[in-house]
Amino acid sequence: FVRGIRPTAEGEFGLIDGPFMEAIEFARKNPEPYVFVIEEINRGNPAQIFGEMLTLLEADKRNAEEGLELSYRRFDGERVFIPENLYVIGTMNIADRSLALVDLALRRRFAFINLKPTLNQQWEKWLNQRCSIPNAIISDIKSRLNNLNEQIAQDQSLGIQYQIGHSYVTPIALIENPKDWFKQIVETEISPLLD
Repeated sequence: FVRGIRPTAEGEFGLIDGPFMEAIEFARKNPEPYVFVIEEINRGNPAQIFGEMLTLLEADKRNAEEGLELSYRRFDGERVFIPENLYVIGTMNIADRSLALVDLALRRRFAFINLKPTLNQQWEKWLNQRCSIPNAIISDIKSRLNNLNEQIAQDQSLGIQYQIGHSYVTPIALIENPKDWFKQIVETEISPLLD
């Protein structure tokens, strides 16, 4: 993820920059803002993955003076820092039990924003215009999911973090038979999740 020893095309081993280091170098050379998204950041062990980079994520460490030497450096005295124009977004599902691996050292380096299931006008427009789902069916899907999510949110053993997200009911292509499509989503994805 950052930098390490890997096999090269020549059959040797060499010091190779990972995707995060590549993003750092790119952002350092270009002044516009860049975003690095780490999907499901809590699925790995962030402290091990970031290593000494964990410290460099802090807002007050985003400059050359605060740069650190990495365990794997290209030359003696090489100091690395994360530039201010590189924004790091880590997504995580708070209902996921692996969240316990996200310790306080990592949590304090990120601001947190909660995202909720969004069955809004944009979603309705997408279903109607891009997927040809009639408004009556869209309204029915929205009503059913909102009712289900309300029950999930009020359940003391679950709560809002277990609500069903809009991705289950946001197809990317034309839907020939919307009723059958929704029935299949409920039977093969939502019901097993509820079980």
